[in-house]
Amino acid sequence: MPAKLLRAGTGAMMVLPLLAACAPMDGAAPAPAAESEGPCRNAGLDRFTGQTVTADLGAEMLKVSGARTLRWGAPGSAMTMDFRPDRLTVSYDDAMKVTSARCG
Repeated sequence: MPAKLLRAGTGAMMVLPLLAACAPMDGAAPAPAAESEGPCRNAGLDRFTGQTVTADLGAEMLKVSGARTLRWGAPGSAMTMDFRPDRLTVSYDDAMKVTSARCG
């Protein structure tokens, strides 16, 4: 019986580092902006490249793109590859500067 408990505890210990890897390192990742209108448009998003990431910038990007939801992509973070026509994905670097903004 103790061997079963040891194996269960080992599995839990392996999961904790994985969960910690999903959390923002310094807590500086912006909060998701509110939902907006509908289908996303890439036109006009290039002008945001290089700007500092803030919740207000996210809201402005939602308005320009017409996207319904916003997804922030922190440096080194994993993201799903599913395509959603109503979503704007904004990636940024360690300096909190926008590196790309695209629909999907």
